[in-house]
Amino acid sequence: MRLTALAAVLAGFSLSAMAQNTPVGLWKTISDKDGSVTSEVRVVDNAGVLSGRIERTFRTDVKADAKCDLCKDDRKDQPIIGLEIIRGLGKAPGQEVWEGGTVVDPDNGTVYKLKMTPIDGGKKLEVRGFV
Repeated sequence: MRLTALAAVLAGFSLSAMAQNTPVGLWKTISDKDGSVTSEVRVVDNAGVLSGRIERTFRTDVKADAKCDLCKDDRKDQPIIGLEIIRGLGKAPGQEVWEGGTVVDPDNGTVYKLKMTPIDGGKKLEVRGFV
């Protein structure tokens, strides 16, 4: 099962939600290929550590019961809807940047280091995944 929309996370696309200065909230993922909305990811704060789960997908090629069959860790064979793709993000001291976490690409099961920065007054979220 492939989720090319989430591969866009790794290319550094923007997500949109209500204006805020934190990544916490429900964000729409935007395809870097065609600009379409591909999913919704909810980012939550648990004692200063952020995580994020896929709440909904808008992709017609993803079945409702799709699983992360290429994930290599505890997410292997877990449903895509509800999958915790973002883990362990913390706020960088004195900056409006969250880093130190990871994001999994369900398209290939690869786990990347992650950095998130609210931009445009918190209306968008810049997401960068890297090795």
